[in-house]
Parts: sequence; C-alpha cells; structure tokens
Amino acid sequence: MKFIHAADIHLDSPFAGLTDAAAAPVERLKGCTRQALTAVVDYALENAIDFVVIAGDLYDGDWRDYTTGLFFVKEMGRLARARIPVYLLYGNHDAESRITKGLVLPENVFVFPAKAPHTHVIRDLKVALHGQSFATAVVTDNLARAYPQARAGHFNIGVLHTSATGRAGHAPYAPCQPAELVAKGYDYWALGHVHAREVLQEFPHIVFAGNLQGRNIRETGAKGFTVVTVAEHKVIDVEAVAADVVRWARLVLAAGSCTDLEALWAQARADLAEAVRRADGRLLIVRPVLTGRTALHGWLKEHPDTLAAELRAAASAVSADLWIEQVVVETETRHDLAAAARRPDAVGALLQAADGLLAEPAAHAALEAELAEVIAKLPDDVRHQAYPGGRLAADALAALIDEAKVVIAGRLLDDPGEA
Repeated sequence: MKFIHAADIHLDSPFAGLTDAAAAPVERLKGCTRQALTAVVDYALENAIDFVVIAGDLYDGDWRDYTTGLFFVKEMGRLARARIPVYLLYGNHDAESRITKGLVLPENVFVFPAKAPHTHVIRDLKVALHGQSFATAVVTDNLARAYPQARAGHFNIGVLHTSATGRAGHAPYAPCQPAELVAKGYDYWALGHVHAREVLQEFPHIVFAGNLQGRNIRETGAKGFTVVTVAEHKVIDVEAVAADVVRWARLVLAAGSCTDLEALWAQARADLAEAVRRADGRLLIVRPVLTGRTALHGWLKEHPDTLAAELRAAASAVSADLWIEQVVVETETRHDLAAAARRPDAVGALLQAADGLLAEPAAHAALEAELAEVIAKLPDDVRHQAYPGGRLAADALAALIDEAKVVIAGRLLDDPGEA
C-alpha cells in the first residue's frame, strides 16, 4: 500500500513582495500553486497510489471567485476516475468559518468534520483515518487529546493540523506533544500547518509534510509532499517528493576573498550557476546575502542600487530561470576603526570628528535637526516605511554615524576596483 501525505497547498495564494518589481517574473509565478497540486495528482496516477491525505490549508482563505474551487474539483475528478480516494482536512486558512463559497466535491473526496474527531475506515485496505477539521481560523485547544485510540487490526493514520510543540513563524494552533500522539497507538501521523518538512519521530512516524509550493523567501528549498509505503501494516518507507514549480533560496555570497568588484561579480556568477543547477530546472528566486570582512564593504553599503543591478545582470547571464529577489549586505569592514581614528592624518581627524558628533550635545542636536528636515521631505510612504512614525528613532543617529565612519574608511583607505 502507498499513500500520499500533502498539506498546506494554499491554492491560489498570492505572491507578496514581487509584483512591484518591473522585471520580476510575475506571470511565471501565477498559477504555480495550481501546478504544484497537479504534480501531486500526476504522481498519484502514475505510481499506483492507493489514496491521498491532505492535512489542512488546501485553500489560502476565502475564494476570490469560483475558479479556485473549480480547479480543485477538476483535479479531484482525475483521481476519481482512477478510483483514488482523497481524505481532506481543513486547517486555519480554510476553516469552516472562513470559507463562504463552496462547490459539491466529487464522491472520492471525504472531508473530516469540524465538530469532533471522526474515524473513516477503508475496508479493503484495513486502514483507519482519524481527523478533525478546524471550525474557526483560531484553534488553541489540543484537538489531538480527543482523538480515539487506534482501531485494532487496522493501519491507523492520524490527520491533524497543528503547531505541535510550537514552530517559529507559525501560530500556536492545536498544540500538542509528540508523546500524546504516540500514546494514541497510531502507525502514522500526517501533520499540517508547519511549512518546513520535518519528521518529528520515526516508528511511529510523525511527519510535517511541509507546504507544496514555497511562496516567499521564508519558504526556501525543495517543497512537496510525502509518499508513505506500508507493508503488513508497518511503514517501510517515507519519501519526500518535490512538487514545487518555483523555488526560493537564500544564497550566501562570501565576499571576504574578493579583492575587487570584478572578483565579486565572478564569484556571484559561479555561485548563482550552482544554485540554478540545484534547482533542477525550476524557476529560482534568490536572495543573495553578502558576507565576510572585505575591502569592498564601504562600496557595497554606499551603492546598493548598483550592486543589485550588477547581480541581476549576472543572474540574467547565468539563466533565464533565475531572479534576484533582494540583495542583503552583511559584510564587515576589514579596518579597525578605533585604530584608524588614532592616525595622525586626515583619516584619523575625520573619524575623530564623527565620534565627536555624539559626544558634543550641540553638534548632536544640530545633526538630528538636519536629518529631520531631510526625512520630512521624503514621500509619505517612503518616510513611514524607512522611519516608523515618520521620524528618526532615538538610537538611530549613532548607527548612522557608525555607517558613515565605514564609508569614510572605505573611500580613503580602500580601492574597490570600481572601473
């Protein structure tokens, strides 16, 4: 027996943060959650899958129109014609209270009710599935506590949308302890809600399948579903299968060994090419993170637009299936600024003057007033995004002065090879 465990499909979920970028691959992003679901159905049809389990958040929320539901019905119809049943549980995003539209689902789709845990038995396979959908978007009770004990003589599967013991970035819904799940005597727990695939325990297996398609830079790496193989009522294999159409990645670009900009661009092209290779032909959306102590630090901080444009140009040269989402500079200056401030020259004098701005109240107040005038002239949306409350934070001036010192040291002591 083989079954698919999928979760967190978030069908027709929007991709936030890219639509404003003129050259972003917005059209290629549209519909990728649908394509990922189609990949699940294709796999089921091609690999003699006995049934499919969806552990919550099939939908991202209430449908914008009926096309979302019609697409799901169409894909389930393909499984129905192959006599492959689907066991569907609703989570916090598609809880009963959130979905106002609906369509009659094909007869092969069984939906776990939200009032109480329910057990569904597949008689010919001697499988018992236990689950409870979310009635509302916010469920803080331990739902697993009310799940029944394992049914004797059956392969028991628990289907649960849960944060388990808590996971960063996920609301603490339907919390529970792995020991509680083990105590039910089930052979496999199909969990949803957490978007990173994770095996909490083996024998019995307690598995977060992760989401089917990454939707932002917080959801990096391969995404997909889990295929479980069972023999004589025992799990003998648990395999992660990729279904994502678009892949997200944070790419650490070590700039410490780059002595000039040409070396940096060459390193970027090599690293981006390797990232594309690992994406296996998918559209890859990358956030390069530049790290290391480097003579280029001041230039990188001072020329963010040029840096981003150069890296996007490098990406275009590497592959048509590559997009730079955002560039993050986490490099450090190679200079000891305290030592540089003691130099008996213009560099030392400038750095000492910068430190003096904080030590001298009058100079401090004058600089804050000048910066306030500049901030006030910014467009409202830019001002409030960059400066919460529309003004410079109390401790922000010291950070700005530190950045200025780095720029001073970079301009006067480094040669970044900016030709």
